[in-house]
Amino acid sequence: MYDIENYKIKARPVILALESSCDETACAIIRGREVLADAIISSADTQALYGGVVPEIASRAHTDAVDEVVRRALAQAGLRSADIDAVAVTYGAGLLGALLVGLSFAKSFAFALNVPLIAVNHIRGHIAAAYLEDINLEPPFITLLASGGHTAILHTKSYSESEVLGSTCDDAVGEAFDKVARVLSLPYPGGPNVQKMAEGGSFCVPLPSALVRHGDGMTFSYSGLKTAVINYCHTLEQKGQRVNKHDVAASFQKAAIDPLVIKTVESAEKLGIKTITAGGGVVANDYLRSTLSAMCESKGIKLVLPAKRRCTDNACMIAAEGLNMYLSGKFAPMSVNAKAAIPLR
Repeated sequence: MYDIENYKIKARPVILALESSCDETACAIIRGREVLADAIISSADTQALYGGVVPEIASRAHTDAVDEVVRRALAQAGLRSADIDAVAVTYGAGLLGALLVGLSFAKSFAFALNVPLIAVNHIRGHIAAAYLEDINLEPPFITLLASGGHTAILHTKSYSESEVLGSTCDDAVGEAFDKVARVLSLPYPGGPNVQKMAEGGSFCVPLPSALVRHGDGMTFSYSGLKTAVINYCHTLEQKGQRVNKHDVAASFQKAAIDPLVIKTVESAEKLGIKTITAGGGVVANDYLRSTLSAMCESKGIKLVLPAKRRCTDNACMIAAEGLNMYLSGKFAPMSVNAKAAIPLR
């Protein structure tokens, strides 16, 4: 019988976390903020054959991999199932079928062990990844969230409360990277390949900034930037001229990232906050990491950047947010369901 009403919260619990929102089947185990295991089985190579993630294929891949990735994590940590104090899992946002695989396994695992189940918002996981990079990190701080589904600058006021200071009004920055990759005939995944193509390129292609110039000055738009790239390339092709993909990639990368970096640092200065963190797949981009690091250093602001592996989808970030929820006693019922979309606000 599943009964956790009298469960006693531990100061440094051992939490097993699962992440299956897209094409990565991941399992991590932490003790407090110490990472004991980090295992990932990816179907990205298979998805690349189709030019992007196919939901049905992703779901089947998760079904095949979830038991094995948990076995690997337990082996890495040198633990038995009985050593786990709680199970955290992504319940949204993401591909519904993929989420259900991880959530169903997590429910069964928590039920069998009679330990708390923690349902984690994938996006809050990206924010929480910084806690594992700096075990002494505490709110408040400014967070730059840059992923395939979300782009926002947040004031992280506490472990559970964040205020959106600025966000995109259309495409997310990661989505724009993927679309530009397709325009340049680059393979999936788009973001890393755009970065690679940008190496050796110059910022000579005239492209609009991703920052919307009217209103509060904290709104971003990537739809227009993406369209500008398409128009530039098509115009040259219609004239029979060669498109320098290196220059296009470099110019797009700068136009997409510079406004985010500038406004993130400006937000910290305006609010008098001395620490900035970042999360999301685009934070693995070398240009973003170097420009944000340089600007923070020049302004005397502490920057906490998760390792690249923990910027893209992973279970460590789910464990980190799971720890925050665990310490607050925010446990999920067995009736919790997966959600394809969860509002950022």
